[in-house]
Amino acid sequence: MSTAVVTNAPNKAVLKAEFTLFRREAGSLIGILLFPIALLVILGSIPSFREVDSGLGGIRLVDAYVPVTVLLAMIAGGIQSMPPIITGYRERGVLRRMSTTPVRPSALLSAQMAIHGAAIVLGAALCLAVGRIAFDVALPRQLPGYLVALALSVVVALALGALIASRARTTKISNAIGTVVFFPAMFCAGVWVPVQAMPDALAHIVELTPFGAAAQALNQATAGDRPGWSHLVVLAVWAVGLSGAAARWFRWE
Repeated sequence: MSTAVVTNAPNKAVLKAEFTLFRREAGSLIGILLFPIALLVILGSIPSFREVDSGLGGIRLVDAYVPVTVLLAMIAGGIQSMPPIITGYRERGVLRRMSTTPVRPSALLSAQMAIHGAAIVLGAALCLAVGRIAFDVALPRQLPGYLVALALSVVVALALGALIASRARTTKISNAIGTVVFFPAMFCAGVWVPVQAMPDALAHIVELTPFGAAAQALNQATAGDRPGWSHLVVLAVWAVGLSGAAARWFRWE
């Protein structure tokens, strides 16, 4: 037991230090917590978005956009916020110096993933709360299925961020890759057109992407149905594939 305490103590110190630094990063907090909510408030303030749309199966556009904003929190946290922090540590030699101390570099990576994962979940909860309070959007009716889809989606977002960090040698490169990935991810999540409103051929293609599958799974759970196994399998495959690639290619120096 004493060995476990000694091992966990440095990890807890790293987590505490990284959390303190994260709270000071206004850009990360704005992207994960405020940007999705701001988008939801803007769209929900448009009268036509609060009218029932037969093309969406009898729901309103604002109802369809709540799951989209939940995914935006994941995209902002996993793709835009986490990778530059990790590559910045590598670029400045922080990870190399950590390798000579009792604290392993993997503790820092784990701390970053835990912090960003928690921030993403908080951002998702805020989106659901704002949608419910401000626009009377129903909360997920199939809660177990929603939580499963949400958990898989968060893992995918963090794994994708870790993969970007594994391939980027500098912060500038990380930001560039993140920007390139950011816009297709937003499209697949349904920012411009909700996935359920896309033409069938396009929707089937988008559903094979991680955020397209996530959007459909969250939509189904919100409506009270169990998320389709096909969407959950797509998410699981992406989570395993991205995590494996990140672990294989990640370099501390």
